[in-house]
Amino acid sequence: MAEDRSSGRGGSEAQSGEEKAGMDPGKRRRFIAIAAIVVFVIALAAFLWWLNARNYESTDDAYIDAHIVHLSPQTEGRVLRVFANDNIRVRKGQLLVEIDPTDATARYDQARAQEAQAEAQLAQAQAQIGVSHATYQQALASVTGASAQAANASRDLARYRGLQKTMPAAVAGQQIDQARATAVNTAAQRNAAQRQAAGADAQVKAAGTQVQGARAQLNAARAQLQQAQINLGYTRIVAPVDGTVAQMNVAAGNYVSPGAQMLAIVPFNVWVTANFKENQLDLMRPGQKVDIRIDAYPDVDFHGHVDSIQRGAGQAFAVLPPENATGNFVKVVQRVPVKIFIDGPKDRRYVLGPGMSVVPTVHVR
Repeated sequence: MAEDRSSGRGGSEAQSGEEKAGMDPGKRRRFIAIAAIVVFVIALAAFLWWLNARNYESTDDAYIDAHIVHLSPQTEGRVLRVFANDNIRVRKGQLLVEIDPTDATARYDQARAQEAQAEAQLAQAQAQIGVSHATYQQALASVTGASAQAANASRDLARYRGLQKTMPAAVAGQQIDQARATAVNTAAQRNAAQRQAAGADAQVKAAGTQVQGARAQLNAARAQLQQAQINLGYTRIVAPVDGTVAQMNVAAGNYVSPGAQMLAIVPFNVWVTANFKENQLDLMRPGQKVDIRIDAYPDVDFHGHVDSIQRGAGQAFAVLPPENATGNFVKVVQRVPVKIFIDGPKDRRYVLGPGMSVVPTVHVR
């Protein structure tokens, strides 16, 4: 009995050894067939995935971008009223902040008074031109009369002298002396009239110069008035674009000075800046469709198109661009910014602002 049990154990051990040593040929063929099918399916799926993936280029190095407008005062003063608040929508030309205009108004009124004074001086100078011109015309008339009298007296003297030579008894010496005195006197009057006419002419020219000076002063006064009006307008800070207020840093009662940032406006016109690797740009062109996924709204599908591709990698525009001509060089794949516009109307339910993370997928084929 002991021998039978031992022989039974030996037989079972030998059978299990045979099972471990090899597999049933039928099972092995089925296993190989299944493994081959799995490998084929995986290879086919990988090939199909490659055929589809080669039509797209995507990156997670992308964000929403916009030209943020920072508002700063251009004049100093105390803030009188603030009409804006964080995150409100504003329209172009809407009044946001009002600075106390007292000083600017006083300077404006002073400039207006200076302009009125300059206008009066110009009118006076122009009137003086008329007076000087009339005086000059009168002087010219006096010159004409004096010249005629002098010429007449000179001719009378010449006739008396000629008559004295031919008929000495017919002309008295007193008449010759009187004719000579009259000729000398009228000649002197003519010379005086000519000098007065020259003086009147100089006064006309001087009056013209005064008019030019008065006109220059008026132009300067008008320029000062225009500058004062501009400075007065600086006391009213208005929205330069449509958008949303952000980073409010002003309140009524604050004293502000030029250059101090008061608030920012994020325009409604936003886009996506995607930094693609340079080896992803081979087939990328402006106008290609883009599927946009925004991390803030993962269940919403946004769509857009490629607007433009920056001419140059981002490192070329850094504050300290790399200098590869010195030291060791390690080639690094660079990234190039691509500007993508978001198509379709902007739904107010989805707040899109600069810096929000985006994953764009460009249809390159």
